[in-house]
Amino acid sequence: MTTPRIPASAHPPSPPDDEVRPGLRAKTVATRLTPEELREVEAAAGRDGKSLAEWLRELALKTARQRPADTMELLLSEVSATRYMLLNLFHATAHANAEGKHLLPESVLKIRDQADVRKLESARKLMADFLAQGGQDGSQNGGKP
Repeated sequence: MTTPRIPASAHPPSPPDDEVRPGLRAKTVATRLTPEELREVEAAAGRDGKSLAEWLRELALKTARQRPADTMELLLSEVSATRYMLLNLFHATAHANAEGKHLLPESVLKIRDQADVRKLESARKLMADFLAQGGQDGSQNGGKP
């Protein structure tokens, strides 16, 4: 004996206007450009090998998702980079001296570049760890006695 089945509708119900299924882009954003501005924007999209719509969407979302600059985060990222550089320069110099060699300028530049790449991520991790341990006053109970 088979279980009766309800036939699927030929046209599934449409979601309400304010509800969009994940991954489905159903809204449009429009703007007006001068012919010159349009040529500039189309050229920029073309340089990136993207359609105008794709290029505009990516740029708009990237800009919308950027966090505003946090002064503390910027300062902490520079302190983190400086710490990383100092420790690595001391270590590399000691290692080179132990082998009777000198630290090459290229090695110093490589350490600097590595510090720059990782500084913001490191600062965010330090801030997250700090806040997870109780925040600015260092207590676990949010500053209450």
